[in-house]
Amino acid sequence: MDSSEVSTLSQRDAQFHLHPFTNAVKNAHEGGKVMMRGEGIHVFDEHGQKYIEALSGLWSVALGFSEQRLIDAALRQMSVLPFYHSFVQRSHQPLIDLAAKLIDMAPVPMSKVFFTNSGSEANDTAIKLLWYWANALGKPAKKKIISRQRAYHGVTIGSASLTGMPHVHGGFDLPLDGFLHLSAPHFYREGQAGETEDAFSTRLASELDALIRREGADTIVAMFAEPLIGAGGVIPPPSGYWPKMQAVLRKYEIPLVADEVICGFGRLGRAFGSEHYELTPDIMILSKQLSSSYMPISAVMISERIYRPVAEESERRMTFGHGFTAGGHPVAAAVALENLAIIEERGLVERARVLGERMHARLAELAAHPLVGEVRGVGLIGAIELVASKEDKTPLEMPGKLGALASEALARRHVITRNIGDAVALCPPLIISEQELDDLLNRVSAAIDDVARQVKP
Repeated sequence: MDSSEVSTLSQRDAQFHLHPFTNAVKNAHEGGKVMMRGEGIHVFDEHGQKYIEALSGLWSVALGFSEQRLIDAALRQMSVLPFYHSFVQRSHQPLIDLAAKLIDMAPVPMSKVFFTNSGSEANDTAIKLLWYWANALGKPAKKKIISRQRAYHGVTIGSASLTGMPHVHGGFDLPLDGFLHLSAPHFYREGQAGETEDAFSTRLASELDALIRREGADTIVAMFAEPLIGAGGVIPPPSGYWPKMQAVLRKYEIPLVADEVICGFGRLGRAFGSEHYELTPDIMILSKQLSSSYMPISAVMISERIYRPVAEESERRMTFGHGFTAGGHPVAAAVALENLAIIEERGLVERARVLGERMHARLAELAAHPLVGEVRGVGLIGAIELVASKEDKTPLEMPGKLGALASEALARRHVITRNIGDAVALCPPLIISEQELDDLLNRVSAAIDDVARQVKP
């Protein structure tokens, strides 16, 4: 599309809007897609073109784009109490009910919930909570935090420091000091010749142990991790990874923070990624499918181990000096409660498991394709990694080119997704039907064939 073909809406958008995760100069020249409405798993652009939203927006729209019950829940709450806060011993019923619901759902015992507006804010809050906790314990040196390469935890100053992606750090003078990044647990890319998955996991656990010993366990306050890495490429942990990693953390009494922003509320075919991988976190980070992103809301669940010293410190200081005006907004909380009720009533967690098996069986068939190096995923989340050479796993000319070509080919077939480097990610809404899933996967297969013809005429 050249500048003369950019629509009036796209022109206005580029004139006034600085987009996240976008080349601003490219956007100003070319414009982008402007979406006007949604229906089920589909969105429609300004020209009326219908697309399958194969990434659930941003990994988040579990119930699709037209769930009337969520709209009605928002309207009901808006008409009763359109806003209130939870500062200085105030609250409201939707927030109380949602906190109780989340504590009840938690896969391990949790004590309290702190509400925020996004995954980034929730992870930032967890960082501050842990620093506050360490000070309350009389351990002011215990402030370093462990994360991993290719992890995605957000883009605020603290959460971006947790994130293990160069493009999130570059130009922003990040990460901050004290944020330590381990190797990504991607066996396909990081495993050594002749190494088994279990041996790879042992090596990564040894890396964690060596890092803790080098830095000093008394200086490390926590490890943050997604049960399955999402935006970093849809990377399930290798065999034995989490048992070995948790054993090291327990050895040094270092808390684990499970970032469930993508994994939570059914995406992996279990209520939480922590349940799927038998994690025992002290803190859980929740967002995205919590409200199907109909309203911005996120939450930090904390164990009694974390809560009690924090509460006692707040008494000494006369307050816990942290919070957000819209954190736990009543309309967002009401929508989240209705969203969770629908997920339960319609059995969407189990549905994600069953349809996930169907999706991964189809993806496994693609593994023989000349351009496919690896297919991976769990439940209704997956990725197809494209390579120019299957033997040595090399890219085409430069990393990311094959992935970009695949995204473009899918867009021509009216599928919206994204490539993460050369990995094409799939994360459809949990409400997708068997027929819609088959249609999506047929288009994915055809798009990869399109790319093969394009690069290997």
